[in-house]
Amino acid sequence: MSEHRVSVAESRPVSEHRLSVTESRPVSEQAAEAADPLDHPDPLRAAGAAAVETLLRAYVRETLTEVPATGQRLLLDFPAAGVRLSVPVRHRSLTGWHRFGEPLVTPARPTDAVALVAWAAIRETTVNRSMPSHLGGDAVSRVLDSARRTAVHLARRREEGPDGRGPTPFLDAEQALLLGHPFHPAPKSREEASDGELDAYSPELRGSFPLHWFAAHPDVVTGESADGRPPADLVRPLAAGLDLPSGTVPVPAHPWQARDVLRRPEIAALVDAGLLRPLGPGGPAWYPTSSVRTVHRPDAETMLKLSLGMRITNSRRNNLRGEMRLGVRAARLLARGPARWLRAEHPEFRVLRDFAWISVGTDGPETGLETAIRDNPFRGGAGEGLCVAGLLAERTGPGDGSAPRHRALLSAAVERAARALGTSTAEASARWLARYLDVLAVPLIRLQARYGIALEPHHQNTLVTLDGDGLPSAGWYRDSQGYYVAASRAGELDRLLPGLAGGVELVFDDAFVDERVAYYLGVNNLLGLVGAFGALGLADEADLLRVLRRALERLREAELGAKGLLDLLLDAPVLRCKGNFLTCVEGLDELVGDVRAQSVYIDLPNPLTEVRR
Repeated sequence: MSEHRVSVAESRPVSEHRLSVTESRPVSEQAAEAADPLDHPDPLRAAGAAAVETLLRAYVRETLTEVPATGQRLLLDFPAAGVRLSVPVRHRSLTGWHRFGEPLVTPARPTDAVALVAWAAIRETTVNRSMPSHLGGDAVSRVLDSARRTAVHLARRREEGPDGRGPTPFLDAEQALLLGHPFHPAPKSREEASDGELDAYSPELRGSFPLHWFAAHPDVVTGESADGRPPADLVRPLAAGLDLPSGTVPVPAHPWQARDVLRRPEIAALVDAGLLRPLGPGGPAWYPTSSVRTVHRPDAETMLKLSLGMRITNSRRNNLRGEMRLGVRAARLLARGPARWLRAEHPEFRVLRDFAWISVGTDGPETGLETAIRDNPFRGGAGEGLCVAGLLAERTGPGDGSAPRHRALLSAAVERAARALGTSTAEASARWLARYLDVLAVPLIRLQARYGIALEPHHQNTLVTLDGDGLPSAGWYRDSQGYYVAASRAGELDRLLPGLAGGVELVFDDAFVDERVAYYLGVNNLLGLVGAFGALGLADEADLLRVLRRALERLREAELGAKGLLDLLLDAPVLRCKGNFLTCVEGLDELVGDVRAQSVYIDLPNPLTEVRR
């Protein structure tokens, strides 16, 4: 059978199948030294290479496929599609953050790599899991859409040149995720918006837009705040200068959502009754952050998490009233003691509260105009928090085929730290990780140990401030959806805040809480950070895993209340891990339904067990 190198410019379906490496063949010396496909001068080719690499990275993780050593070839057979892929391994990662080169396909197919790899992997998955075939087609379309969007991001960013920056350091990090989640097959899928709309709505394109406003009769305005202030009073300053009819309350909306909700019966009925009036766009421009639906203004006292029914990756980002109530409940709970404890024990760590929300309609189901109101300490000055996902996000070359000077914002920070410390990049990476643990991971683990309050600190939900030497000096957590209370501690917390769990999904079995924190903090955040250091060529992952293990062992000895979680992270042979590839193929919306079944989870071998002293 002939072998054909497929070019990377589009994309298609993928499936799940537990495969072994059928053969490991050395990559030729010339191929091993070849330019990184992400730096290809054609942004379509570079985006296609990113799409294939990310898809394969997610696929091999979720099928437990062994990846051979750096410089070898990973051979993947897809019998349902009748093809074999031979994939150069540019970097084998201990934590799964592998780097791959352009695949060869046998037999040769006259198509591009994204389409072929997506189709082959997704087809294999649907067949082997006896899934309806239409689910595969939907997943393929999202992979293709994501690759196309990514090409636009790369082309636009390359036009800026190497000195392009966001309006503030906070926004620059929020706008850095050009390629998206490193373990999601369709990280930039935004199928329902036009290219023109996405120019304004995409953080990767440095978009900005005025909010769309509605004037609502006070009788149909609903919401709450953690300190009892009427939500209308929190929103009015943001609507300054708006021509608001007398006696009405301003209600903000994402402009894409504003058009959509007018077709919903509940909103149409309020408009027909004269209780709700669309005012259109108004006021200064807001910037979308990395989540797309949360918007920021450097001069505003708050950020807004807007409801957005557009499907982004796996979910429609409609705000649910239950999760907004959860954010307010969590803000009240923290104010009753845990926040003071955190300030005393870990003054370098803060929680950004989603402390209020506003909407229109009754106290019943969502109407689509739900908006959460979030703290905004980032006003463009020194010490801004930088989204960790943005720090780790890989950059591509300037468009001439050469590599970028710094592969990520993290690379620049570590290089700065190495100069300041007078040490190697590898040693600076170890120092960076140790400081990161001190300002972010340790406070989160101790908060759970002390109060039974656990959070979902994945990379997009965590931020760090960097000092003048490029090292972490402060940590932040954000997101109203990611709160858990361990059942064993619910009684004492209910005494702090009577009615703690009434009407919200907050209390869970201790073992389930530990499992989820082990994923979000352990696998996604900490092991993901180690993997990023390795993939960026900054340090050896085994060395950093030893740094991580020693730090967690010391914490386990000092913080007995964290023993259950830390035993899991340090000693469990496998850790539960969200399968973004399988969740995408199965068509699950991660924001809908029981929290235990919103996503597909797999058992992932625990690399921390391999570096015991």
